[in-house]
Amino acid sequence: MDTNHTSECHSEKPFLIRFWQDERGANLIEFALVAAPFFTMLIGLFEVCVIFIIMTTMEHGVAEAARNIRTGELQEAGGSASTFKAEVCKQTFGLLDCNNKLKVDVKQYDGFNDAKNDDPIKNGKVDDSALGFQPGEGGDIIVARVFYEWDIITPLISGPLANLDGGKRLLQATVAFRNEPFES
Repeated sequence: MDTNHTSECHSEKPFLIRFWQDERGANLIEFALVAAPFFTMLIGLFEVCVIFIIMTTMEHGVAEAARNIRTGELQEAGGSASTFKAEVCKQTFGLLDCNNKLKVDVKQYDGFNDAKNDDPIKNGKVDDSALGFQPGEGGDIIVARVFYEWDIITPLISGPLANLDGGKRLLQATVAFRNEPFES
């Protein structure tokens, strides 16, 4: 008799009202609606933090490697752009793919006011022809820049953050200084 009474109660309410009032599985549906945006934002936040760490590491690397230029050690040893790049990589604790994604640009200027560097991005790619290596002599003004092509993995932030083709972001670290008065 209870079975008949239960089915009578269910049949008293229309299906849509019973469906709307049924709370079984509501937590699962709410979690499904909130989980995707939450985890996307969490992964995006993690990626932004990693980018910050990489940029800080690059700044450390270029500052330490530039010391060899500033003191004239690199020039006396006959160092080149690849020597400077290797020194930057040594100072970045192995966090960067130096062989494929790291680029260096070291230029000499007449004064600090003249040290206006152009954007190395042309048509969504790094224009290698704009990069050079001029470590200068004693007393010269030098600007050393390091560029790294970072692959953005979070889909929603790749649009606003990407400044290169293929959803990549060009990270940059720069140091400007006057070479110490060494003899060449």
